[in-house]
Amino acid sequence: MTSLDQLKLTFFDECDEALQQIETGLSEMRDGPRSDDTINAVFRAVHSVKGGAGIFGFEALVEFAHVFETVLDSVRRGTIVVSPEVVDVLLTARDTLFDLIQSSRSGAPIAPDFGREARQQLEQLISGDAVAAGDDGAPAPADFEGLDFTPVPVEEFGGDAPGERRYALVFRPKRDLFRNGNEPLHIIRELRRIGTLDLVAEINRMPPLGEIDPETAYLGWSGTLLTTSSREDVEAVFEFVQDDCELMIEEQGAALPEADAPPLAPVSMSASLPVSVSDAVADPAPVAVAAPVAASTEAAKPGKPAAAASTTTRIELDKIDRAVNLVGELVIAQAMLGQIVQDLPEATSFRLVQIMEEVVHHTRELKDSVMSMRAQPVGAVFQRMPRLVRELSGKTGKKVRLEIAGETREVDRSIIERLGDPLTHIIRNSVDHGIETPEARVAAGKPEEGTIRLGAEHRGGRIVIEIKDDGAGINTERVFNKAVEKGLIEANAMLSEDEITNLIMRPGFSTAETISDISGRGVGMDVVRSNIQDIGGRISVKSERGRGMTIQLALPLTLAVMDGMVIKAGGETYVVPLSAIVECLRPTPGAISNLIGSEGVLSLRGELLPLVNLGDLFLIRNNNLTDERDRVVIIADDGEGAKIGLVVDELCGHQQVVIKSIEESYGPVVGIAAATILGNGRVAFILDIEKLSELAAARSAGDVGGRLSAEMRETVH
Repeated sequence: MTSLDQLKLTFFDECDEALQQIETGLSEMRDGPRSDDTINAVFRAVHSVKGGAGIFGFEALVEFAHVFETVLDSVRRGTIVVSPEVVDVLLTARDTLFDLIQSSRSGAPIAPDFGREARQQLEQLISGDAVAAGDDGAPAPADFEGLDFTPVPVEEFGGDAPGERRYALVFRPKRDLFRNGNEPLHIIRELRRIGTLDLVAEINRMPPLGEIDPETAYLGWSGTLLTTSSREDVEAVFEFVQDDCELMIEEQGAALPEADAPPLAPVSMSASLPVSVSDAVADPAPVAVAAPVAASTEAAKPGKPAAAASTTTRIELDKIDRAVNLVGELVIAQAMLGQIVQDLPEATSFRLVQIMEEVVHHTRELKDSVMSMRAQPVGAVFQRMPRLVRELSGKTGKKVRLEIAGETREVDRSIIERLGDPLTHIIRNSVDHGIETPEARVAAGKPEEGTIRLGAEHRGGRIVIEIKDDGAGINTERVFNKAVEKGLIEANAMLSEDEITNLIMRPGFSTAETISDISGRGVGMDVVRSNIQDIGGRISVKSERGRGMTIQLALPLTLAVMDGMVIKAGGETYVVPLSAIVECLRPTPGAISNLIGSEGVLSLRGELLPLVNLGDLFLIRNNNLTDERDRVVIIADDGEGAKIGLVVDELCGHQQVVIKSIEESYGPVVGIAAATILGNGRVAFILDIEKLSELAAARSAGDVGGRLSAEMRETVH
């Protein structure tokens, strides 16, 4: 890969971050308070995309971003009033910007009229801004604000107010500033926004009229700024052009250089921002570093300590994946070493045990650090959904608002990569068949606009993603009749509302009366469930007729390493995820009651908990364990908010284990989530508590235990 290709990769990574900032900012502007900080953040993100695109010659991207940026600048100045309609135009522009970035990334040709509709909408906003500024329909004076062609002061200061500072400024754009996607007018406007600006234009570089190149910057400016803002705030105005200009910012009284003076050294910017592509050109290394520099002049002030610099580095994902795999192998080796140390005589092992404790501690820290490198906020996949909802709303003629919460919750990158398709399918169903038409909603006493809420939160060792709509919910009568028609259930079957609702997870099941090019309620939901289960997750569906539907996806935080409790049942060793364990205990006599058709129930602090005997379920009862009082009960959370008691023979201790999938080699095994390698080198199964609870409840319906035991024996052998 050439240095230029590496720089392009860095640029497109920065574009992804900018697009997320734009999406988040516009959503806040539409649904919440419209702060200046939010508007400025969106403006800077678009400006960054334009600047980088200009360096690499992505002309279509530069041109569209320039129009987008111009509208945002008018929003910043208040000449375009933010309204839901304006934000909708900006969101459409964001989508077009996304498409242009994707086309530029892939190298696909871009049609000359691509994004024409979005651009026309933006230009209409600009035109409306211009007309509103003057009764005669002439362009708004603000469009040319700050372009002083006469080398005389525009205005005189009336004196410094208390708390104000006076700065001497010299700003001379380099000739290629326009080609790099920058605009001096925006900078001048921003300076006027933070204070009183007195500028003189430097026209000594202007060529004869016939030789002027409209893409070359000729003008420079010098003057003074009276402001209450700090020096750092003034420097931040120039953060995007520091490499494309000669710049000087000095306190009042400093001598200004003449217009024909040697080039000025760029002022050191006090901003914590990733190095832009233009910065990286000088160093072709494919790493973007964000380093805040605490310096307001070329030399640090004596006696003032420099601020601590924090850096971020872009690392290829393959390298992180290899590090994760190595950590996994290290965890296994550490467990094996610990097993050997335990088997040594006490006099020999005393010192080794102390060292092993340190090794275990450092291994855990290393594991946590490496896993945090692979962690990504779910916002990386959530940010695709607003665009999807807007497109589907337009196709279906429905009014739908998407609310997003918890987008900063982090999860392993491998989970993020496999979450996009299930979420897309669920939201398609919600818009197409869940949310009613505006007329139907009004008739039902609801607002015209439907709402879909997409949220994420951490619960124990999992992340729970919830998709909830306020639509019509599932018609359980129709689902029941369709299931009978397909032969999935008997006509006289007695099913609860939740059991009927979960029939939509059956392969190919659908109650849609018409086939839509968008989705069909139920079509593909079996694939969604399969995809979620493949990554160790589970899906639950709740529906309330006329009130809406809620789908929850409970996913593991990582697919690599986990904390587990090693247990024994029937002479076999298993691992229970530590995140699922509430407590462990030995029941007192009389605490367990036998019930017909169940494994019994445990009375615990006034609560009755169903018991699941692991040995009985797997048909591997330990005949050497004659006293039932020797058994241990693990109180576990089944993932649905309910608790169960898992009856086992022995607790062997807490241990970090490496998760190894068995489905790729053997297919799914009921009740087993994965496998791991213990310190003695043997394989142990990692239990799926939710499935064990379901199997225990279904034992009365058939020989579940015998079937499960046969599947496990086949897997082991």
